[in-house]
Amino acid sequence: MKQQPFEVFRNKNIHSVILNRNVVYDLVLPKNMDKNLLYPTIYMNDGQDFDQLDALKTIQNHYTKGGQAFIFVGIHTNERRLSEYGTSFQSDYKNRGNKATDYMNFIVSELQPLIRKETSSSFLAIDNTFFGFSLGGLSAMDIAWENPHLFSKIGVFSGSFWWRDKGYEEGYSDDLDRIMHKKIRNSKYKTGLKFWLECGTADETADRNNNGIIDSIEDTLDIITELKTIGYQDTDIKYVEIEGGEHNFNTWKNVFPEFLEWVFSTK
Repeated sequence: MKQQPFEVFRNKNIHSVILNRNVVYDLVLPKNMDKNLLYPTIYMNDGQDFDQLDALKTIQNHYTKGGQAFIFVGIHTNERRLSEYGTSFQSDYKNRGNKATDYMNFIVSELQPLIRKETSSSFLAIDNTFFGFSLGGLSAMDIAWENPHLFSKIGVFSGSFWWRDKGYEEGYSDDLDRIMHKKIRNSKYKTGLKFWLECGTADETADRNNNGIIDSIEDTLDIITELKTIGYQDTDIKYVEIEGGEHNFNTWKNVFPEFLEWVFSTK
């Protein structure tokens, strides 16, 4: 049997002073990692769902096709997910995401420095990717957006771009109250960022403005509009719409290989 070109280290632990808890993560490293090389590194939110993603199978196929060696970090979450995931500096209208700024600071100030210290992870933004699913996708987008000096590629599967600072019954407006859209709109173009955004046509059934487009798709397309308004081009953004795609890992694991291919084909 052919030896795998990578090593898997499960349930590693880092104590976060910022989050005041231990954070579990899984690590996939190139076999016989060369300490003299700097390896691209991919960070994943909801790392506890690593197996549901069939990630090892996809990574194996990547190497089988002669793909570039890389480091993979799957960051587990826990019962604090609704507090730690979200948008930094602003929680949603139900105060969810109230620790999202702390989570971002944990990634930037504690986890990424540890990964760089213990492995040959590249310190170049162009070599670092952050991705996630649903609320974890929103979190990944927000963290990379706030730290373009650390991450260049962003992957969002069925992102929770509905995240808002006002309830529907409080006079909610698409134009004014979606937090990530507003954050992009009030920002300037950030050099080097690339975006991979996926939605499924069966992600949900909600259609708050009754225009025939489900909210998850509309929210994602509106994110793309905001990005283009501040200067991003079609070449910076990959939108993948899956006919019949659902809000679950049955859909996400099938499109994950395409995402990984995008990561290594995008400069």
